[in-house]
Amino acid sequence: MATRADAFFTGGCVFAYGAAQPAMLPLPHLPEFVFIGRSNAGKSSLLNALTGQSRLAHVSSTPGRTQQLNFFRLQDRCYLVDVPGYGYAKAPKNKVAGWQGTLKHYLRTRTVLKRCFVLIDARHGIIGTDETMLEELDRAAQLYQIVLTKSDAIAAADLPALLVQTGVQLKRHPAAFEDILVTSSQTGQGISALRSVLFGLLKN
Repeated sequence: MATRADAFFTGGCVFAYGAAQPAMLPLPHLPEFVFIGRSNAGKSSLLNALTGQSRLAHVSSTPGRTQQLNFFRLQDRCYLVDVPGYGYAKAPKNKVAGWQGTLKHYLRTRTVLKRCFVLIDARHGIIGTDETMLEELDRAAQLYQIVLTKSDAIAAADLPALLVQTGVQLKRHPAAFEDILVTSSQTGQGISALRSVLFGLLKN
């Protein structure tokens, strides 16, 4: 059964701004939720599933296709922010350094940022590059929540152990929420639950 959160998130979302450098960031006036993850962690697919749109965010098999912070306005109530993936990216080093600097500035200064969602590929769990990003979020004092993506790509019997392992790793990170979301953009698993979390934050 569809919930109020489902109706809200599928009610209309459009691309609003792209920011490749700090000076291009839009003025902060609506709540924002940022989605962060390794290249090919499934950020674009998740945003498309979240909003019920197949082409809102461009899905690519080439790491590094997203090269700016993309702001998607949802029903004039909030922004969903898709940022360049960390880890390997098929892009010039100066461009990678530029968007990494813009992201760091955004995370440390954005007053309307409600919560960061860090996407972790369920096939691999939290690895070294993820740890580096979690440490950066800790330093920025930005609250964040882990979203395991691509849960359809692992055996259901392996999920409990992955959740335990991820929970143990998060205990080292003071800005992390304990609750871990499990999603699949292919099957729709966890999408409604993620919408409910976001919707609840908007009402607070």
